[in-house]
Amino acid sequence: MRNLSKSKILAYRQCPKRLWLEIHKPDLRDDSGSEMVFQIGHQVGDIARSIYDPDGRGVLIDIEELGHGEALARSAVLLRDGQVPVFEAGMTADGALAYADVMLPDLKDGTLAWKMIEVKSSTGVKDYHRDDIAVQSHIAATCGVQLSSVSLAHVDNSFVYEGDGDYRGLLHEVDFTDEALSRNDEVKDWIDGAQAVAALPDEPEVATGPHCTTPFACGFCAYCNQGNVEPEYPLSSLPNLHYRRRERIEAEGYEDLRDVPDSLLGALQNRVKQCSVSGEPFFDAEGAAADLAPHGFPAYFLDFETSMFAVPIWKGTRPYQQIPFQFSIHILDEAGSLQHHGFLDLTGGDPSLACARSLIDLCGDHGPVFAYNASFECRVMGELAGRFPELAASLKAIVARVVDLLPIARNRYYHPSQHGSWSIKAVLPAAIPALSYEQLDGVQDGGMAVAAFMEAIDPATTPERKLEIQNQLVDYCKLDTLAMVRLWEKFSGKVH
Repeated sequence: MRNLSKSKILAYRQCPKRLWLEIHKPDLRDDSGSEMVFQIGHQVGDIARSIYDPDGRGVLIDIEELGHGEALARSAVLLRDGQVPVFEAGMTADGALAYADVMLPDLKDGTLAWKMIEVKSSTGVKDYHRDDIAVQSHIAATCGVQLSSVSLAHVDNSFVYEGDGDYRGLLHEVDFTDEALSRNDEVKDWIDGAQAVAALPDEPEVATGPHCTTPFACGFCAYCNQGNVEPEYPLSSLPNLHYRRRERIEAEGYEDLRDVPDSLLGALQNRVKQCSVSGEPFFDAEGAAADLAPHGFPAYFLDFETSMFAVPIWKGTRPYQQIPFQFSIHILDEAGSLQHHGFLDLTGGDPSLACARSLIDLCGDHGPVFAYNASFECRVMGELAGRFPELAASLKAIVARVVDLLPIARNRYYHPSQHGSWSIKAVLPAAIPALSYEQLDGVQDGGMAVAAFMEAIDPATTPERKLEIQNQLVDYCKLDTLAMVRLWEKFSGKVH
């Protein structure tokens, strides 16, 4: 019988087929996007050690250096002695294996017990965390480790970093002792079930469904869907489709939205359906022009790029706070003259104040400030106003001038190629085919922009690579606001 890690047991909980594939065909898994998640977890874990072991007396079990066998043996000695905190302590029992993030010795009346703390980079407790902790505490109890408490520590996003390297208060603990220790029988059933699946000679037959993305997106989705024929216009292309309405539609046997009766759809969904049936776009040019008519000139078109850190690195910032490191702004006057300006800070210092000042200088004191899905831009400027009171009045005045192009696009335009999405990356190639994000070199979306920024501010990045990233970021953000200009021209009927 093999030892199944905690992650394998939780994979079984999500889908038995996923567990089997992870063991027997791991090369089929798509791990794209997981690297950043792991990096965030490591950052929070490093800070947790400094919080729970401020004197540096604790021992970190380095699994990569020691290997599982030696890591488990070393952990057993430390947990038996109970002299120092232990981090990533390995425990195994009944075919299950887990490494505890934090184990703190708790001596009471001469009896050794341990405070077990699982550290998560999320900002709250999620349902699957409860299963995670239950597995961890079951393994500990089964292998003879006495637990005095079981807790989950998650990031407290109200924490404000003071810039002095002191992260006390970053983590908020939630006690799960009673719940975790009461689920031993339940966890034993999971382990037995997972072992039975792991021993199967062939992968179990499990149909795809909601479990493929809950609680995590499974890396084997492409493999499991390879034989499925997806409708040209699946139900997922219907906007605002409540899950109960979707269940009803699926229960009646409909898979392609073009076949769904009008009576089961709302007005916007029916518009999407009719465009998908006809293959022709919908464009209420007169209505779009009327929506934009009240807004004069000069017209500003604004887009931010932001980064966020689970562990804040700049004074006065919070975990996962959106910190603007770049913006692009196009300025259009009544004569049709178009100018572009931008801001980008790749120094590695906090870009917020310089960003706010540059924005205020460029936006003037009148004229609409167009954004796409403008709640994001307004939130970023609102947070800047909160951090820099001396600039608050000017920033709030810009917020008051913001006009959102997204509702206009949603109400007045739809092309079948959008597949129910009004993101600018869905609308732009449909409405303005001459512009495309695919023509960009390197950075082509927001996620890539954040990754590029993080690489650029890394001290190990060469000047040559940093300049390359700078050019890619400028081109990407500039296209975001140029796209808004071209959509404004189409919607207003004022093509210059």
